[in-house]
Amino acid sequence: MQRSCTFLVPGDWDSRTGGYLYDRRIVDQLRTAGWQVDVLSPGDGFPWPDAAAAQRARQVVAALPDGALVVADGLGFGVLPELAAAHADRLRWVALVHHPLALESGLTEAQRARLFDSERRALAHARRVIVTSPSTARALAPYEVPPDRIHVVEPGTDPAPLAAGGGAGPQALSLLCVATVTPRKGHVLLLEALAGLRERRWHLHCAGSLARDAQEGRRAQALAGRLGLAERVTWHDEVDADPLAALYAQADLFVLPSWHEGYGMALAEALARGLPVVSCAAGAIVDTVPADAGILVPPGDVDALRAALRRLMDAPEARHALAAGARAAAARLPRWSDAGQRFAAALRSIGTAPP
Repeated sequence: MQRSCTFLVPGDWDSRTGGYLYDRRIVDQLRTAGWQVDVLSPGDGFPWPDAAAAQRARQVVAALPDGALVVADGLGFGVLPELAAAHADRLRWVALVHHPLALESGLTEAQRARLFDSERRALAHARRVIVTSPSTARALAPYEVPPDRIHVVEPGTDPAPLAAGGGAGPQALSLLCVATVTPRKGHVLLLEALAGLRERRWHLHCAGSLARDAQEGRRAQALAGRLGLAERVTWHDEVDADPLAALYAQADLFVLPSWHEGYGMALAEALARGLPVVSCAAGAIVDTVPADAGILVPPGDVDALRAALRRLMDAPEARHALAAGARAAAARLPRWSDAGQRFAAALRSIGTAPP
């Protein structure tokens, strides 16, 4: 008997962010395993949908057949509690939470409270909640999700060649940051830290959309100019797989000063290439990056970030030691086939009767 499910994912399915990449790779794995998987969008603009997107979501969900197994990405599901409740008896909801919406950076307290309440109410109607890390599972404690409904399915990684480095030339370091330019990813913090290291030789490559949060993208680029770093930072915007692989290959050091990560797929990709890491002890990063592969500083601490970068710029032996730790960590990273099997097992555990 063929198993089937529907993925409900808002926005552009082809977006090059960690969350969308996770969704696409899991769908690929399920289809390879013989599942029939349909992908539908409830609309754009989530997690702040306008009236048109909310109406589209209602229409899409209403058209799903009774008994359908629906994997709803948390970006949309978390702000549709009334819709989740209205169809809870006829649909088998599975919430896919990359990280709780209220943990996004740059929110007002009112927005944070609104998102927390909305997602808490929506999750009450999910028969399973799939999260991408043990850290995110722990973060759901305030949301009152029964622990036996939560399944951890960490992202996989693909085998990758080790980075050759040297992209900034002799006696210089090529720094790489792979992240959509949003407040949570900490680009502004990184630029402020690097401004105190002008006398050292380095070049920063930033790969990630500048348009998803256009205001933050403009802010970060303008700050680089004001700090006198415009010639030392290359903004690559969103790049395809091959150019991104080339950026990893030329890098000497990976930097991602996020305020929070539900997993941090770019960090795992850096480890897979044997790159030493500088990041923050925030969310799932502490689970993803082992102590012998990177330096983790408190989120938001510019001085600590600058000190970590200075140490690795000045001490090649420290970089080499962390690179060795990264190579060891790479051997322990899960593969996408592992993730697909765990995801399928979570779906198979759901019965057909109402919760």
